[in-house]
Amino acid sequence: MAEWPKDTSFKAFRERWTLEGEPLWRAVFEMHKDKMQIKNANVAIANLEKIFTATFKLANSKGLQAMSLRDLSKETGISMGGLYAYIESKDDLASVIEGVQRQYIDKVIGGLTDENLEPIDRLRAIIFGEIYMMEIMSPWYYFCFMELKGLSKEQQQFALNVELRFEDTLMESISEGVEAGLFTCDKPELLASQVTAQLQQWHLKHWKFKLREVKTEEYAQFVFDSLMTCLGSQQAIEESPVKLQRIG
Repeated sequence: MAEWPKDTSFKAFRERWTLEGEPLWRAVFEMHKDKMQIKNANVAIANLEKIFTATFKLANSKGLQAMSLRDLSKETGISMGGLYAYIESKDDLASVIEGVQRQYIDKVIGGLTDENLEPIDRLRAIIFGEIYMMEIMSPWYYFCFMELKGLSKEQQQFALNVELRFEDTLMESISEGVEAGLFTCDKPELLASQVTAQLQQWHLKHWKFKLREVKTEEYAQFVFDSLMTCLGSQQAIEESPVKLQRIG
């Protein structure tokens, strides 16, 4: 039986990657522990979940710049002194959020280059994998996109580099397909940017897709089919289980 990434179903992805719950918060702890006074992971994890979940809620409602640590203390029920045992500033919060998102994108999407996939299959896995990550880690993606201007210069550059590396991964697969005679494309960089923008819609305008009852895998398939149409890959278009006109 095929496993991710050859099987690009949401079920196969979840069986391969755990991007939520205790494993996620343990990753947050490991990334940030050197800056925290609390060194016991079992003690820290529950409060880290409270702190970052509240940060996403407050940032969505008033923006990171307008949010204060006192607001965060009130939202979490953790005293100011207690908060300072985990974070020193809002910059700390932003740094960890950007870092966690970057780490998982590099592992899940960047790791596909080691899977020995054909260009069509790699592009399918990149698109489906990114959509699935956005679905599971929606608050992290939304924060990094919406709060980019409020991050430090260094964090801004890190966030921009994540997007550029993602597009590089797309361009490499497109170029390999062109060289193999599978695709036709004069501007891989522009096509990669277009695909990235389509994917970003999933977390930026998710309310619209929910209203129209567009399912996660359906949208991923639509983006993939659109890409294959642009690349002139008749093989992928004919094999697609989803017709392009279903979403519009």
